[in-house]
Amino acid sequence: MFNRRNLFAAGAGAAAATLLATQTAHAEDGAEATLTAYLAAWNAHDSAAAAAHFAEDVSYFDASVGTAITGSEAAKTGVIDNFLTAVPDASWQMTGAPIVQGDRIAFEWEFSGTNTGAWGDGTPATGKTFRFPGASLFTITGGKIKVQNDYYDALGFYKQLGLM
Repeated sequence: MFNRRNLFAAGAGAAAATLLATQTAHAEDGAEATLTAYLAAWNAHDSAAAAAHFAEDVSYFDASVGTAITGSEAAKTGVIDNFLTAVPDASWQMTGAPIVQGDRIAFEWEFSGTNTGAWGDGTPATGKTFRFPGASLFTITGGKIKVQNDYYDALGFYKQLGLM
């Protein structure tokens, strides 16, 4: 840890490097804490709590859709509410340690559940269970999710639901 003795013993250059490393570690801790709380809200099936982690101007990109949703309310209703209505028992689990670099986090995950509700586009429930892997990239600034990009095998997902 950085203290006065280290500053004088190691010189200003080493002290600046230590201070920078400490600030980066705190930024990473904050981003990871935000991500952990966000996933917990999803798994508690609380869309309002999950969306509370979005910046007002969040950009939420789902590769299977192809265009980003912009804005916290649009992302809440268009993604979180849609999934939690269609899959009330949804489970979103990280499958390995996240890769953290400053305010950016990437991780692999598994999403699973049973489609017992209608989808936002009117597609009726299939009653089928599913489990599929994916990966997400986040930018988290000031404790809020600024960007979320999700990538997964949508075709495999649709096949499990019997939609393809």
